[in-house]
Order: sequence, then C-alpha cells, then structure tokens
Amino acid sequence: MSRKAIVLIAALAGAVLSGCAGGQATADQSSDTRYVAGDGRVQLFDPAERREAPAIEGETLEGDRVALADHKGKVVVLNFWASWCAPCRSEAPTLKDVAARTKDQGVTFLGVDFKDRKADALAFQRRFEIEYPSIFDQPGKVALAFQGTVPPAAIPTTLVIDRQGRIAARALGEVKHSALLDVVTKISGEGSGGG
Repeated sequence: MSRKAIVLIAALAGAVLSGCAGGQATADQSSDTRYVAGDGRVQLFDPAERREAPAIEGETLEGDRVALADHKGKVVVLNFWASWCAPCRSEAPTLKDVAARTKDQGVTFLGVDFKDRKADALAFQRRFEIEYPSIFDQPGKVALAFQGTVPPAAIPTTLVIDRQGRIAARALGEVKHSALLDVVTKISGEGSGGG
C-alpha cells in the first residue's frame, strides 16, 4: 500500500471516529459519553446533483463476498456501524424494521462494520437479529472509497443509494425511524426513471 493511501485511510478513520469518539472501549460501553452526535437528520440530494457511489465490495462477517454491484437496479441503504458505538446499538431496531418494511419495494440493506472486532460484530448482529449482511471493514477501505463523493463522516452514518447507483441521501448520527422510512420510500418510488 502506498504512503499516500495509508495517510488517506488514517485521515478518514480520524474523521469517522469523530462521530463515536475513542474507538473500542474496554469499560462499560453503554456509559461512553465521548460520542460527538450527528443529529440523525436525513439530507436528501436532488437527482441532478447526486454523485455515483463507488464500486465497493468486501467479505461479510459470515465470510461471503458481497458487492454493491450485486444490487444494481435496487435502492440500497448502506449503514456504517460498529458494535462499540452506542448510537449504532440504539438505531439497530430502526434499521431492522425499515429493512423489513421496504423489502417489497425493491430496497436492500447492507451494513459496513467499521474498525471493529469480528466476534463483537457477530454478537451485535445476533443480539439485534440483523438479517441483512454487513461487510467487515476493519481497515476502513470501504469508508475510504467514498472520499470525493458523499463520505460517511461519523459512525453511524447511513447512505441511501438510488436505483441508478447514485448517493441520494445521507444521515450522520443515529437515524430516526420516520425520517429513514420516509426517505427510503420516496427514493424507491422514483422508479427507473431517476426521479
């Protein structure tokens, strides 16, 4: 890996960790007050201003290969999370419910587990009964791929990618149920014409 790539990964990791400060806590993680909160508001981008999502892929926590391209023509909700992040635990039921409610609308969910321990991430998935896959992104390469587009600037971050593969919306911080359901429904209703 080139020195420039290493510097970029380190810079992105610092920016993302500014959301859930401190990374993996060793004490009681539920009392971690170092989280710098995003407000969870969903920013919807006009179709004419949307940027193409990068071609990301990786190995899931279960060891399967998955790529964003596997979901071409679908709306994809991409959630960057970590088991050590309290707001990620708080929003997990919201993501699970919205995924179930929108599945029949051609919406798919994909997680990106960022800077985590695999055993902790798998325990998180079991605890919250998450049924969609998550890419295990310990080095932060998936997050780095979004530099120059609409980067995940905190953990958690949720990106909504439209049917044309463009980033249509972003929420920094713990996303609220009604806001996520509304924006995903709106984007999935755009159909194949791009809105």
